Amino acid sequence: MAKLTAYLYPKCGTCRQAKAWLGNQGYEINEINIAEDPPTKEELKKLWSQSGEELKKFFNTSGMKYRELGIKDKLPNLSEDEQLELLSSDGMLIKRPIVTDGSKVTIGFKDNLFADAWGK
Repeated sequence: MAKLTAYLYPKCGTCRQAKAWLGNQGYEINEINIAEDPPTKEELKKLWSQSGEELKKFFNTSGMKYRELGIKDKLPNLSEDEQLELLSSDGMLIKRPIVTDGSKVTIGFKDNLFADAWGK
């Protein structure tokens, strides 16, 4: 059985949906609570490079913390290094769930995204 690592927030409805979807596909999931144990800057850098996405996609733009800190206005002026530093400082700033098998990475949850990446 394939084993995936999922950075998620247990109280997040989207994360619960993603977890159920993966469970229904027969995946075993190593869950990491993104709020209590956010990925380090190095882990984020690796996840980002494997995702093929823009770094700004890793930000939880609908989160309270994102709005409180006014990150939308700061983002264009931050270097990649500063963005990774910011993301690793608080798991609630990171879009979730982040799911990886060690080589491919998905950010967020949409049926079609998961079907393409994790469907069997």
